[in-house]
Amino acid sequence: MVSNEVLLEYQAQFPFLNQSIDKPIVYLDSAATTQKPKCVIDALNQHLLNFTANVHRGGHRLGREATAQFEAARIAVQGFINAKHAHEIIWTSGTTESINQLANILSGQIQPGDTIVTSILEHHANFVPWQQMAQRQNANFCVVPLDESQTTVCMKSFRQMLEKQPKIVALSHVSNALGTIHEIKTLCQLAKNAGAFVIVDGAQAIGHLPIDVQALGCDFYTFSGHKMYAPDGIGVLYGREDLLEALPPWQFGGEMVKRVSVEETTFNQLPYKFEAGTPNISAVIGLHTAIDFLTQFDQSQRLTHEQQLLHAMYDGLLEIDGICLLSPRENNVGVLSFTVEDEHHADIAMMLDQFDIAVRAGHHCAMPLMGALGTSGSTRASIGLYNTKEDIDYFIQSLNKTIRLLTV
Repeated sequence: MVSNEVLLEYQAQFPFLNQSIDKPIVYLDSAATTQKPKCVIDALNQHLLNFTANVHRGGHRLGREATAQFEAARIAVQGFINAKHAHEIIWTSGTTESINQLANILSGQIQPGDTIVTSILEHHANFVPWQQMAQRQNANFCVVPLDESQTTVCMKSFRQMLEKQPKIVALSHVSNALGTIHEIKTLCQLAKNAGAFVIVDGAQAIGHLPIDVQALGCDFYTFSGHKMYAPDGIGVLYGREDLLEALPPWQFGGEMVKRVSVEETTFNQLPYKFEAGTPNISAVIGLHTAIDFLTQFDQSQRLTHEQQLLHAMYDGLLEIDGICLLSPRENNVGVLSFTVEDEHHADIAMMLDQFDIAVRAGHHCAMPLMGALGTSGSTRASIGLYNTKEDIDYFIQSLNKTIRLLTV
């Protein structure tokens, strides 16, 4: 495990750990949303108290300061994911809006009979928009199945689908339900070689893994701030400059126009062409602070900490009778989904809540995957920077008690 000094440094950042009910909450639901460090909370408060103003509009000091902070956040995201240009960073409300925006923008590129490829492991936000696009455009919707491990995509099937020369390939970097880290660089390269637009859902990867969109070779990469210790309601759509320049906007209104007359409208330059209306300015500033927060710690040390906790949890679960683990032990960002023989996942989560342990129960917005795995849902425990070995031990002990209580 990491040293006590480093662990205390992590924990000291999170006010939620100081809550007092009967005992501190053991929060094992970071895959759903992360808790927020004090610096992010303070950044939101400071902006709202001192610099509330719209961006790119006002001629006053408050407007200039808000705009400066807003654009500094864009540059921070550019560096965080190694985009080539800051104007390749488009603000959205989250991964879901980013992907839906892409599905609408790219509709004009899809003709009847074209092929769209995604995988059985996708979150609904990276599945349903492409399914619906295919239905609207009379295109073929192809879904890559699981491989023999039942934890990642089948490469053989993926290669076969690429022989159809799909127009769009949309895949997750990390499975939100299982935690599996996919071979996304290889998948992107294969898809690009087949001539597809390649979209990567990075929502579950962004808070754990180093991201380099240029090295991945994807066309678009999407993620949400609330998965990486930033506020809710802010997301990023990264797109390659040449594609963003060529593609039309989806939403229309203020900020995204250059000139409007009765006869015609011309659109603004990147990135504003895709950012209609007043954005979530305070959340953008909070996202910048979250990036600063994450980068203050050694990334390899953070990854080691999370992996050690993951392995301790996995090994502890293996020792409990009746547990079926759906997630892999290795190549996993820190998400463990499991079922308990003859028990409903919702009952497990509800009982764990009585021990002040927060986990997720259900299909995890991945119903096609749950169907492929032969279950209606699972219990999911997911790790964040603030978790400790004591949290994991308490979770395992409490799960044992929960199963005994349910089987009495």
